[in-house]
Amino acid sequence: MEILGGPLFAVAGAGESHGPGVTTIVFGCPAGLRLSRADVQSYLDRRRPGSNRHGTPRHEADRVVLLSGLYAEGETDRLLSGPAIAVGGESGSATESYEEGFTTGEPIAALVLSTSQRSRHYVQFAGPRGEVRPGHTDLVKYHKSQGFVDIRGGGRSSYRSTISDVVGGSIARIFLRDRFGTQIISSISQVGPLQTDLSLAQHFQNVAQKQDSQTVEADAIAAVESKLDQAEIRSLDAEFAQEAGQLIKRTRIEGDSLGAAVEVVAVNPPSLAGEPLYQSLKLRLMGALGGLNAVQSCEVGDGVRVISRKGSENNDPIRRSGYQSNSHGGLIGGMTTGSPLVCRVGFKPTSTIQKTQQSVRKNLDEIDFALEKGRHDPCVGVRAGVTLESRLAIELMNAVLMHQAGRIDASQFTLF
Repeated sequence: MEILGGPLFAVAGAGESHGPGVTTIVFGCPAGLRLSRADVQSYLDRRRPGSNRHGTPRHEADRVVLLSGLYAEGETDRLLSGPAIAVGGESGSATESYEEGFTTGEPIAALVLSTSQRSRHYVQFAGPRGEVRPGHTDLVKYHKSQGFVDIRGGGRSSYRSTISDVVGGSIARIFLRDRFGTQIISSISQVGPLQTDLSLAQHFQNVAQKQDSQTVEADAIAAVESKLDQAEIRSLDAEFAQEAGQLIKRTRIEGDSLGAAVEVVAVNPPSLAGEPLYQSLKLRLMGALGGLNAVQSCEVGDGVRVISRKGSENNDPIRRSGYQSNSHGGLIGGMTTGSPLVCRVGFKPTSTIQKTQQSVRKNLDEIDFALEKGRHDPCVGVRAGVTLESRLAIELMNAVLMHQAGRIDASQFTLF
């Protein structure tokens, strides 16, 4: 069984790339959080196919429907003003869904329909003589499932499955923002050979030093978000973003793909979340971010750059106001320090490309593989940022609840 996060805050998902839809259940959100469908939708809009012209040409509305876990006493009309759900047929039925309310502490269920499938594109992968795309899961999933596998668009292995990550992550990040002022942001820092020297982590470090505080004000964060939204691809460096966009365009025309690196930062995180060993937040983040589709590397803080330093160069000075630099990336001993949580994630080039490659059929007959049809991202990293943000939010949320579970207050256990 696959669960993202947990044990106290967790996300479960179901649904394939070309199935009817993706279902999500979010467990463990505390009661009393004001949650609107529009807030969840805003993050899904960044993830959806067709949201960026440098991503896949597949277009999906990805309109989310909330089905449980919300209530608003005295606001029933607002609560039930979400998109209608209907089942056709002779005995068809329809009902309202939730638009906005307060979380009740019960599981929150969500549904996103898929409406732009082109399953005929995947006939060449069917059966024991089906062809195998190099770098994809076609071969291992076929044999793992003894042949009972959904070949359409990669099935459950598709990036479409990350809808559940973003739904669960949106709830976690709204909670963290509401309770701690935590904001989670990402910026593309490399596409193929092109790199930028501008870093989100360094930018916010500079802002904090000017204020002589670890806390970054909301307007400074909003200014960065606005800059990211206006760039050709979501990067703090507009000049790099423009050049990278042109490179992605040329690579798509050539029938090839590119790798990318994405920096993801949690600004104003709560301190003391995480554990020192087997529930280390560093361990959890490297697993959650490193386990995302197409990810090949995950660094925390200054990552591999620390290898060439001496301890005197790498240790972050500490004063009453907090850490004066952030080589540690907001984590020491697996626990948060209050400095920004910083990770850099590397994506391989998209496996499905137009160029002819050496491969096999599922029965291991050797072939020269040529893709017949399909719609794919030439650079996975272009749309990946919001999913990385979501996974970070889920793990940080779980760590916060784990920390709170160790601070028992008897006054919270009184009924009469």
